[in-house]
Amino acid sequence: MACNADLVQYLVEQCGPEGQVEARKMFGDYGLYLDDILVGLICDNNLYLKPTEAGRALMPSVQMRPPYDGAKDYFYISEVDHRDFLTLLVRTTAQALSKPLRDKRK
Repeated sequence: MACNADLVQYLVEQCGPEGQVEARKMFGDYGLYLDDILVGLICDNNLYLKPTEAGRALMPSVQMRPPYDGAKDYFYISEVDHRDFLTLLVRTTAQALSKPLRDKRK
């Protein structure tokens, strides 16, 4: 099932400052990025964030689900209407993940 474009835009707006958070189309759904770091997925109109210890500290009772068949479990974020909390959660997740490697070939 494809994601609703309006919902994807809403989730991007809820997750942080404009220009820093973006959704990129991938495999029929979307990757959620903060400053070029993949922090989660938007699949079938649901928000999933990569699991980190820092994220778990903010959500001790978070539900884990795979975003698609065959995927590893991610944090399933069911409550997406609290912008301040989502911004904090996405930023905390990005800080806990490693920076993307830059292609050094030129």
